[in-house]
Amino acid sequence: MAQRVIARDIELGEEKVIRVNRTAAVVKGGRRFSFTAYVILGDRKGVIGLGQGKSREVPNSIEKAGRDARKHLIRFPLRGDTIPHAVWGKYGSSSVMLRPAAPGTGIKAGATVRAVVEELGVRNLLTKAYGSRNPVNLVKATLNGLEQLRSKEEVFTLRGLPVLADRERPKLQPTGMDEEEIARRREAKAKQQRGDRNTRGPRGRRGRRGEEEGGGGSSSSGGDAAPAPEAGPSA
Repeated sequence: MAQRVIARDIELGEEKVIRVNRTAAVVKGGRRFSFTAYVILGDRKGVIGLGQGKSREVPNSIEKAGRDARKHLIRFPLRGDTIPHAVWGKYGSSSVMLRPAAPGTGIKAGATVRAVVEELGVRNLLTKAYGSRNPVNLVKATLNGLEQLRSKEEVFTLRGLPVLADRERPKLQPTGMDEEEIARRREAKAKQQRGDRNTRGPRGRRGRRGEEEGGGGSSSSGGDAAPAPEAGPSA
């Protein structure tokens, strides 16, 4: 479950600018521009925050967004360098699927979602975006999916079960067979394999058919048949 974090308690990394939007207002003297910046900030250990800032200048808007991100830091549960389970995030017309991946897979994501999960500290992840590709909507959809993550301890606690580590769980003892039964099954399997080789080997139907045809021809032209008379000189 997501938890709010105070910025002074952690060591944050560099800011990542997601997008800078420009708007214009028509006034008597011309057009007046203003900029809105969206910034992602995290510690790459499970904490991330999204900030938004507006100003007449781009640097000022980015600075305001960075301060806003420090006020909205959230810690999400991770499982090593990936997420605990698959989730779906949605915001507006954008949807994002996040699925854990095995070590060595890397981050399979677009530039926007990649920026978010890298600041979070994820190294192996599979993602897929659906709907609108607006960067702001994708970021908020990704955060919406991360908010649905639950760790194993939280799930066990909600179900009223004791939280045990993987190595402390009781192991199931398989019902094994005695040595005679194992030997008998191995012998039966070997016989079955030998029978398959005999029926489907290189000398299969075609080989047997050739032998039968050859045998029939030799019997028809055996020694019992009289030899054909030789043609003599014509009178």
